[in-house]
Amino acid sequence: MDRHFTLLVGSVLGASEYVADAIANLIRERGNKVSVLLEPNIDDIDDDTTWIICTSTHGAGDLPENIQPFAKQLEDEDLSDVEAFVIGLGDSSYDTFCHGAMAMEKLLNDGGAKVMSEPLLIDVLHHPIPEDKAIEWFEPILDTLD
Repeated sequence: MDRHFTLLVGSVLGASEYVADAIANLIRERGNKVSVLLEPNIDDIDDDTTWIICTSTHGAGDLPENIQPFAKQLEDEDLSDVEAFVIGLGDSSYDTFCHGAMAMEKLLNDGGAKVMSEPLLIDVLHHPIPEDKAIEWFEPILDTLD
């Protein structure tokens, strides 16, 4: 079944973009349609698409600046028609490990979205090439969606 996925990226130094690109390539290889939004805006997202939010955490547990306006748009938004996955990148030596991804998951849940699995929280201390971990996690999920 052809599905459309939209990757919504929150990135400071680029690691989340690399993860999003790797996931996008996997999706394309399976014959599905994919969009990658590096400046996510709810108005740019097709209705019939599965969201994959891929974000790092910045500063004291904050979302990266490029995804903060999108997060603000999700507040008080009816997301009951949205199916989504969340991938977070972080460093477990900080007590705010993956707080950006957790904040996005909370916004999705508060809006009534269907979060399709537990978020993948990648610790870059243990996975220096986070895209490998993301592919390892998402490939079997994609198999169940095809």
